[in-house]
Amino acid sequence: MKVIEAVDRDTLRLVERASIPLQAGEVRIAVVAAGVNYLDIQERTGAYPREFPYVPGGEGSGVVTEVAPDVSTPMVGQRVCWQGVQASYADEAVAPAWKVIPLPAEVSHQQAAAILLQGLTAQYLTKDSYAVQPGDLIVVHAGAGGVGLLLTQLAKSLGAKVITTVSTQQKAALSQAAGADQAVAYEDLRSTVAGRAAAVYDSVGRTTFEDSLHALTPRGTLILYGQSSGPVPPFDLSRLGPIGSLTITRPTLRHFVSTPASLHSQAALLFDHLKTGTLTPPITTTYPLADAAEAHEALQSRSTTGKLLLLPAPTTLAAPDRPPRPAPE
Repeated sequence: MKVIEAVDRDTLRLVERASIPLQAGEVRIAVVAAGVNYLDIQERTGAYPREFPYVPGGEGSGVVTEVAPDVSTPMVGQRVCWQGVQASYADEAVAPAWKVIPLPAEVSHQQAAAILLQGLTAQYLTKDSYAVQPGDLIVVHAGAGGVGLLLTQLAKSLGAKVITTVSTQQKAALSQAAGADQAVAYEDLRSTVAGRAAAVYDSVGRTTFEDSLHALTPRGTLILYGQSSGPVPPFDLSRLGPIGSLTITRPTLRHFVSTPASLHSQAALLFDHLKTGTLTPPITTTYPLADAAEAHEALQSRSTTGKLLLLPAPTTLAAPDRPPRPAPE
């Protein structure tokens, strides 16, 4: 099998490895598309340390080719997707059967790999971390990113007014095309919102934290679900009272999809959002599996929008889902 190996903090390379033997309850999948997420970069660079060498990636889609003897559900040949499965930067993945989600006919491999992790994240953020209400003013940082675009769409479907932060005019246009009422530069957020937001969804962390706090209305909620600019420095919780009796939460997806029932019910709702048009699949940029380092560089530079995917070498399983990679501008 071909995999991308993280050799150290700065090196990703394509290598050949022997196929992983199936353990009880597992399935083998021919990978059609693997999602690239900022978490993958944070693990490689040490924000969430991993022991080198390892195979990055935790999200993808493909076709089941083998099941362990104790897996009774007929799955071979089934189109599936997954998240929270390690070592997905490969042409073959091994996953617990309960974490593998069948794909509806209407959802392509690339759509599934592009939307599963970030779509599930947007769902729990708007339903569970803070339940968006009609009329709420919501701030979404990184509004043109993968989660940001989906968060905007879901918040608008729930009746909220959405203001996003972006770094370029191109990203502002993409954010507004997703439904944002206004897209502003990061440095303009505090003067634009000035203590009126019911909730702020912050995936940036260090550089946006203070502005996020001051954007909130009294009793507002800051949902800190990422740290692309670095971790928030130590914070005195007693400051929350004088600013406005604020609430801060630091959620992570795995606690919202930790059982087969919760994972599959959340995935079914996500696919319903796709079918009804509540969510539009993200714009994707695709890279050959061997170009994982290039994909990481692009994402780390914050020059990208939407979702980045890695595509293993073409196979008959993958062909219908594999449009040409767009030419560089």
